[in-house]
Amino acid sequence: MSAEFLAPRLRRVRPSPTAAISDQVRALAQQGVDIINLGEGELDFDTPGHIKQAGIEAIVRGDTKYTAVSGSAELKTAIITKFERENGIRYQANEVIAGTGAKQLIFNALLATVRLGDEVLVPAPYWVSYPDMVALAEGEARFIPCAESNGWKLQATDLAAAITPATRWLMLNSPNNPTGAVYSPEDLYALGQVLLEHPQVLILADDIYEQICHPPSQFASLASIEPRLKQRILTVNGVSKGYSMTGWRLGYAGGPSWLINAMQILQSQSTSNPSSISQAAAIAALEQPADFMNGWLETLQRRRKTVMSCIEAIDGLSADLPPGAFYVFANCSGLLGKKTPAGETLTRDNEVAAYLLQAAHVATLQGSAFGASPYLRIAYAIDDARLKLACERISRACRELR
Repeated sequence: MSAEFLAPRLRRVRPSPTAAISDQVRALAQQGVDIINLGEGELDFDTPGHIKQAGIEAIVRGDTKYTAVSGSAELKTAIITKFERENGIRYQANEVIAGTGAKQLIFNALLATVRLGDEVLVPAPYWVSYPDMVALAEGEARFIPCAESNGWKLQATDLAAAITPATRWLMLNSPNNPTGAVYSPEDLYALGQVLLEHPQVLILADDIYEQICHPPSQFASLASIEPRLKQRILTVNGVSKGYSMTGWRLGYAGGPSWLINAMQILQSQSTSNPSSISQAAAIAALEQPADFMNGWLETLQRRRKTVMSCIEAIDGLSADLPPGAFYVFANCSGLLGKKTPAGETLTRDNEVAAYLLQAAHVATLQGSAFGASPYLRIAYAIDDARLKLACERISRACRELR
């Protein structure tokens, strides 16, 4: 009966696989099962002290009221300064917006611009939410497979072949979730030359993992590499990943004023302004030196090495060293066709992930959720000892396959 009340648009959308695995982990934990979660895209580091203190001081000052829908003037100044200082992109106040996480801003941008039948190009593997956001906006996601042999990066020739008169957007995520791929300035320049030939195509540069590039890789943003595209690019970022502030829910974006204004209108009728407390904390994050980052990156590189060593020692798993983010995208094709101790044959990557959850009590995410199979996304941003234990459990479970 209740389904009759649901809007048809909801049938176009699936629940977030990352949220679903987190719910499973919590449910098992409540039953007393010791689950190690390698499926969640979240750093285990605490939010840096000076950023937390800025939020506390905002509460004490009484900065607990509405702000402008698109963010306070102080936050917008910090965003503008950050974009110019770190990315070489210049924006005016009417060309930037803050929202309740980068996710909301991406959704608002698509909702504001995608018409029925418009196509959004999504390089695969992709962040799980892109296709469903496109579906809610009544568009059609068109996937462009990216090869592991090309470092999981979109090639200019493949982009040129995929663009049609119906193409409205290209989603471009670097460093990439789930693969950790990082687009070099040369990569971005090549894509930019294709996009210059198609003025109807907007570009969403999802730079949320900007700070997490492992040497020798270096981050670059498309709007700085090809300035002639700037008026068609929405550069989306936030404080969740680089500052370990997922729960603060603060994202920001820069783009053409007409688009920012449309996104602001949508925001004014949905969430309104992001939390004033989170805005104060984000100002501190963007304005003060990130002295903690080198230490964080060293820790993440050590953890990445732990996972890579584990994969190399398991017959049936393989992976290339990811240059960015905090995921390893492991090929599990060598495990398909094997039988579990219970006699069940593993035929798909989701079955491999389910087996590891039940047999090893380790949560991972199947690559098919990201548009590439058979793979597993393994997030390594957890405590070193727990990560080593997870690797031991995975190794033991894989050895029990026949």
